[in-house]
Amino acid sequence: MAAHHPMPGVPRDTTRRIGLLGGSFNPAHEGHRHVSLEALKRLDLDEVWWLVSPQNPLKSDDGMEPLPTRVARARQLGRHPRIRIDAPELLLGTRYTLDTVQALRRLYPQAHFVWLMGADILPQLVHWLGWRDLFAAIPIAAFARPGWSYPALAAAAPRAFARYRLAAGQERRLASCEPPAWCFIPSRLDSHSATAIRAVRPRKTRTNAKAKGTTISDQIRQLPDRSKASTALLALACHSLEEDKAEDIVVIDLKGKSAFADYMVIASGRSNRQVVAIAEHLADRLKQAGHGYIPVEGKQTGDWVLVDGGDVVVHIFRPEPRAFYALEKMWALEEEVADTRQAKPKAARSARSRRPKKPA
Repeated sequence: MAAHHPMPGVPRDTTRRIGLLGGSFNPAHEGHRHVSLEALKRLDLDEVWWLVSPQNPLKSDDGMEPLPTRVARARQLGRHPRIRIDAPELLLGTRYTLDTVQALRRLYPQAHFVWLMGADILPQLVHWLGWRDLFAAIPIAAFARPGWSYPALAAAAPRAFARYRLAAGQERRLASCEPPAWCFIPSRLDSHSATAIRAVRPRKTRTNAKAKGTTISDQIRQLPDRSKASTALLALACHSLEEDKAEDIVVIDLKGKSAFADYMVIASGRSNRQVVAIAEHLADRLKQAGHGYIPVEGKQTGDWVLVDGGDVVVHIFRPEPRAFYALEKMWALEEEVADTRQAKPKAARSARSRRPKKPA
């Protein structure tokens, strides 16, 4: 019977909207948690399940921690009321993603599943067994990863299913869509990776961490310093854009609307060369101002370059890609949804106040 309940506590007739994040989790890191929290918000999910794989078919088992250790560490890091962590493939007897997805859909036929991945996985999909069938089996959401947004979207798998990609602002519909359906989520870039963590992790992790009084995440390369006031950072970014003749600068206030940044800035350059130059100068100025390492993504092509300043994220486009991705529209639609939700109670109160009182 255990194989029929691979996720303890989840009823077979659940109708929840569930994101599936699969992988070796060797080890789990803040990037996994970042994607999960973004998915809960941006895709309007009820839960995210971390599916810890006994062994990734595309990866060597060299340096692979035991499954119980990986699950335990994932649970320690991923503590959240809407994140579930388990190793269902061990009970299902599946090894490949497609088989796991199909098995879960059979066991939970009324659930609305979405497969979650970093954008760096998109170019690798063509090497997955039955990757075309995977697109046909479950909606897919790809999240921005450092250095991978534009190259990932130009890879073979997303190009093969380009006509099934949801338009900007439609991400919340993904879990309800019949596959094939997929979307790309541009967000603050999280530079944590399991490979980088393993490269710097001491062999006797538990002993060293205990001796130093630190956790595993304390020993890896940290994200940019975001202690500076976001308003001052925004002013510096806008000044840099204006100095380099960026056009159509738009500032979107994300405070209270998103966990990944306080402000998003969108601007245009007339050519690939100008776009790259604007981004490089901005990154240099932020670094000189004491904001530490500044991830810059997309310089290879110059169609869309993202500068991650932490509390301020800057997207610099050529005009054509900017119109195609329509980030302003996406966030405008989210604001409209939020405004509508806030307006309904007020409208209801106004309607009640206008009702004539019954005679005594």
